[in-house]
Amino acid sequence: MNKVMYMMGLFILCSCGGSDNETTTEDSNEAPTVPILVYPSNNLLCIENGIDFQWNASADINEDIIDYTIEVSTDNQFNSIDFTENVSLTSQFFILSKGVVYYWRVKATDTNNASSDYSSVNSFITEGDGVSNHLPFPPELINPALNTEVNDGSVVLEWSASDVDEDPLTFDIYLGTENPPTNIISQNQTNNFLNVNTISQTIYYWKVIVKDNNGAQTIGQTWSFSIN
Repeated sequence: MNKVMYMMGLFILCSCGGSDNETTTEDSNEAPTVPILVYPSNNLLCIENGIDFQWNASADINEDIIDYTIEVSTDNQFNSIDFTENVSLTSQFFILSKGVVYYWRVKATDTNNASSDYSSVNSFITEGDGVSNHLPFPPELINPALNTEVNDGSVVLEWSASDVDEDPLTFDIYLGTENPPTNIISQNQTNNFLNVNTISQTIYYWKVIVKDNNGAQTIGQTWSFSIN
């Protein structure tokens, strides 16, 4: 009897020891890298409205197959999408409307449904039929940096803007705590900066509308900053 019990004890010990040494390895899946936009480049005047969009391939550390989602919109917030497609290549052709400011971006998704962030956003203009005057390019942010925190008090809002026709430009500036901002704080100014006073410890949203002297105007993206 003692010999039988001894053998059973050895069996239990061996069984327990084996389960303690077992490990389970689960493969982790990482998202692809963010695509880099190539064409149309930012603030480009496109003579043709048939555009072959191009971007650099993303990398995937797991070597998964990658598809891309391209979005093209006249809305700089992409709340509405004019053109979109899921493709396996790094290019996509769309025929767009003429004489319009467009914004576009791309994200990458692997076969395990892990997606990158969207790329940066490029804007461009398609030339219209018989157009002698073009829309101004959308304004570009200089200060304060997007989503940054600034000290309470005076804040300098600064941007850059250009026009392919080299027309003189004026600016309407909107600022508020709602997104998008609806409160205009300066109208038809010629400077590309504005000093504003902020008092609330909250998030502020602002945008700039660029206008030329021929009545053409372009609405810029909504930017934001917060107060310490």
